[in-house]
Amino acid sequence: MENGDSVEGHKLCTQMQLQEFADKYVIKPIDPGPFRPLSISRFDGVIQEISEPVDETPSKVSIIYGVVGTIKLLAGMYLLVITSRKQVGTHSGFPIFQIVSMKFLSCNEALKQSSYQEKRDEAYFMSLLKTVESTTGLYFSYEADLTLNLQRTYKLPQKRTVQPLWKQVDPRFLWNRNLLEELIESKVWILLLCPFSCVLGVFGSSRYHATVQITVKGSPAQITLISRRCTRRLGTRMWRRGANLAGDTANFIETEQLLNFEGFQSSYLQIRGSIPVLWEQIVDLSYKPRPRIINHEETPNVVARHFHDLTQRYGQVLVLDLTDQHGDEGQLSAAFAKEMHKLSHIRYLSYDFHSLCGKGNFENLDNLFAQIFEDFEKHRFFLMKSDGEILLEQTGIGRANCIDCLDRTNVTQSFLAWKSLNIQLERMGLDSPADSMPQHSDVYDKFRTLWVDHGDEISLQYSGTHALKGDLVRYGRQTLAGLVKDGMSAVSRYYLNNFHDGVRQDAMDLISGHYTVSRSCPSPFPLNGFESFSYLPVASAILVGGLTLTTVSLNQAGRGAQHFLSSVLWAGMTAGLMAVVKANGRQFCSRPHLCDLL
Repeated sequence: MENGDSVEGHKLCTQMQLQEFADKYVIKPIDPGPFRPLSISRFDGVIQEISEPVDETPSKVSIIYGVVGTIKLLAGMYLLVITSRKQVGTHSGFPIFQIVSMKFLSCNEALKQSSYQEKRDEAYFMSLLKTVESTTGLYFSYEADLTLNLQRTYKLPQKRTVQPLWKQVDPRFLWNRNLLEELIESKVWILLLCPFSCVLGVFGSSRYHATVQITVKGSPAQITLISRRCTRRLGTRMWRRGANLAGDTANFIETEQLLNFEGFQSSYLQIRGSIPVLWEQIVDLSYKPRPRIINHEETPNVVARHFHDLTQRYGQVLVLDLTDQHGDEGQLSAAFAKEMHKLSHIRYLSYDFHSLCGKGNFENLDNLFAQIFEDFEKHRFFLMKSDGEILLEQTGIGRANCIDCLDRTNVTQSFLAWKSLNIQLERMGLDSPADSMPQHSDVYDKFRTLWVDHGDEISLQYSGTHALKGDLVRYGRQTLAGLVKDGMSAVSRYYLNNFHDGVRQDAMDLISGHYTVSRSCPSPFPLNGFESFSYLPVASAILVGGLTLTTVSLNQAGRGAQHFLSSVLWAGMTAGLMAVVKANGRQFCSRPHLCDLL
């Protein structure tokens, strides 16, 4: 087959047998069809189809469910395969699977001839691959393209719909795009097995399902949430902020709410993304590092590029800036507003969420809705009949952001999604006016739970913890249990952001192709000063030991001058060390090595 030519109308293999030999891996299709086994050399990673059965007995045989792609490191190639999956729902009538586990297969022998520095670097790269193997929130389908929203799917040119899935996708949301290049170039059937990026907690997780069944006026209906995370500025909470010079923003997510009711299907899209100016917020052991705006001559062009891309894709754009209007956030919001005032075709609205909706004043969002109602009606939603007849198209989109684009953003998006849901049901034939479903109904309870869990999954991907302010979505107010949960999540965020996310950021940059491994480039891991992570536990042990000895000495200070002097000495040493740690806070944190912040 030539470069993605399909078999049986692009039917894909859903199960394969992985046979491991001393010199190669063999992937043998289990599904019936004209698929040939593949051989992957363990020495140089060469992939080729084989027509004759292998006479040897494999050392190990296992079942895999897809090939995600390949990546080249210093010693050679690694092949990523799906070792476990679970079906979590359906989309457009096709099964949707969540990747439960993945594994990298080593296809190289060059490490034996590598230098000490190369071996050390390769060991770190391999540790990053281990981090990638545990990536959560990846979903795929053998038949449906999860990267396209409903409106784009039904407006695809007919000639595109007969192409292989990997040619139809929206590349922004294709998580393994970088990993596919080698497979596509190899021109073998294996490239048809590539799963698509998927979104964060969309078709279910260990805790919930993304589709809820409701009953409206005695008729059944389904609500489904899908969120698609963009890979262009993929990263963790503190190490990917703002925009890059191309106008791509961190934590950019397209969220689609689907409704099936009475022979109709509708889709309502919203987007979120970091404030699209150049800024950073580097962890330094403080609880809340100060954000810093990067003064750059390209800033106006960065903002213009970002919104040009959005208008080309979604039509009219309404920007809801939910950041505080005072303090460090206020300075960042002011910088954003300054640039937005230069773009007359974009509607920008600053709404101080904490000030106006703090202490559980969730009902104040009605005031926000009153300000944007005309835009909301003008943007509409996508609506079609079961026979494919398109009745309405969404002509604009709301773009919400706070600082992290997590907690306040999720509360606001869920509020607007509820408003849209009522209008959609009315358009589908309900006799009652919009907002006919009261906010104390069973339908609303299920809707809120869906959005709370959805927000948690998005937050887990970006910050490593559940979302804060979940009570505002679930109950419309803050509860004591919610305060305790938010406090625990805040502490967890602090630990992960300071001492874990640097490695996780490197893993994301490596797998997404933002960093390319090359023998001709110098090592990205120089060890000097505080670069070694081992300084953190050493400093912590000395601090704890110093405080302990100071306390003991102070208790004995009254026994004589010698004890008093030792107390002063230990207290001075401890204070000095604490000052060193504070002054070098950034160096004691886990930080990425592979890519610059922009």
